[in-house]
Amino acid sequence: MSRFPHALVIIVSFIILAGVATYLLPKGEYDRTTDPQTNSEVVVPGSFHDVEAPPLKPFAILVAIPRGIVAGIEVIISIFICGACFYVVEKTGALKTGIIFITNKLKGREQITLWLTGIFFLIGGTLEGMEEELIPLTPVLLMLTRRIGYNAFVAIGVSYCVAVIGASMSPFNPFGAVLAQKLAGVTLLSGAAFRFSVMVVAFVVWMMMIMRYARNNRLTKEHEAEPEVSEVSGRHSVILVIVVLAFAALIYGMMFWEWGFNEMSAEFFLVGVLAGLFGGLGINGTSVAFVDGLREMTFAALIVGFAHGIPILLTDGKVLDTIIYALLIPTEALPSSLSAVGMMASQSILHIVVPSYTGLAALTIPILAPLSDLIGLPRQVCVLAFQYGAILMNMISPTNGAIMAIIALSGIGYDQWFKFVIRRLLVVWAFCALVLILARFFV
Repeated sequence: MSRFPHALVIIVSFIILAGVATYLLPKGEYDRTTDPQTNSEVVVPGSFHDVEAPPLKPFAILVAIPRGIVAGIEVIISIFICGACFYVVEKTGALKTGIIFITNKLKGREQITLWLTGIFFLIGGTLEGMEEELIPLTPVLLMLTRRIGYNAFVAIGVSYCVAVIGASMSPFNPFGAVLAQKLAGVTLLSGAAFRFSVMVVAFVVWMMMIMRYARNNRLTKEHEAEPEVSEVSGRHSVILVIVVLAFAALIYGMMFWEWGFNEMSAEFFLVGVLAGLFGGLGINGTSVAFVDGLREMTFAALIVGFAHGIPILLTDGKVLDTIIYALLIPTEALPSSLSAVGMMASQSILHIVVPSYTGLAALTIPILAPLSDLIGLPRQVCVLAFQYGAILMNMISPTNGAIMAIIALSGIGYDQWFKFVIRRLLVVWAFCALVLILARFFV
């Protein structure tokens, strides 16, 4: 067993650290107002002031754990229900049969499979910021990559990490670029061609790095002793079509019907029921498989809930705004050519403190937008700095419940994951820093 702390230990340690911060850091806060465009609470630029507030009591720090679970309940429920849905699909045999069929057809062209997988998740990240949705898909992705001879690092690299790149650099992500542009007072979807071009280059660079690792770390293919699958049965075909249509409906619903996690949970509950019935499990068999699936997702769901307790503690202790002020204001003193890079670095650090990048946008963009005006930097560049700094941080942030849950389900320790991803992420960040320096001339 690894001596490195377990994922739950890491999350709880950050919760305790947040509580201790309320004893050590000076208290302060920004005034808040409601942004009419986004209808969300945002900070008032230049309003930071000291406040008097006692440190949190030790028991209040523990209470932040269940409060975090309550705060993240929609995400947690979606992890439970979507995970249980795919467990039911797996129990019907349709999932395994489908994967065997695909991998047999692509035998000898395994890297094409990885590229196609990456493109699929790039689209998901680009259109709706797909991240937590990948948690219940993790067992499926592990099965797929093992069958074509690649390990769990490759599975996560071509799925979750690619989705993060898409979410970070997308001109269409409603929770990233679109929200940040609204808060910054920038024309919506402006600079879309520039953003899209950067995203394509970053995707290709990332995939080339993952492909190189994959070629050098092949596994023994799991399907060598299994029979060929020349066709998929009618019953299994119906189940797989239902799953594909569900994903198409999910993306459409999030883009045009304002679907959230509750709608996604309802949809995949229906998918799980239909899969069980079409798969011949019957009502009782479907129910048993669904309950077993809920059990399998418990740890991943709780990791996400625990992580939501961290910003609650910092907010209650009146130190969250102090941290934001301390990290963002020094960027004003940097040369204008480097100030955007400083903003990106600050956003990366702040995202550890505020795991939700949507919430971080509401906290920081109203400060950075007028600051950009003062130093002669286009507001569009400050939006890019937020996108590249905060959202890319989701690959390694120990307070991001999604990546912590995914690596836990994959049997990977955080230290192993960090070692694998950090060099590749630094390459992407270096590319983003160059983009930010040049962006003022193109956006």
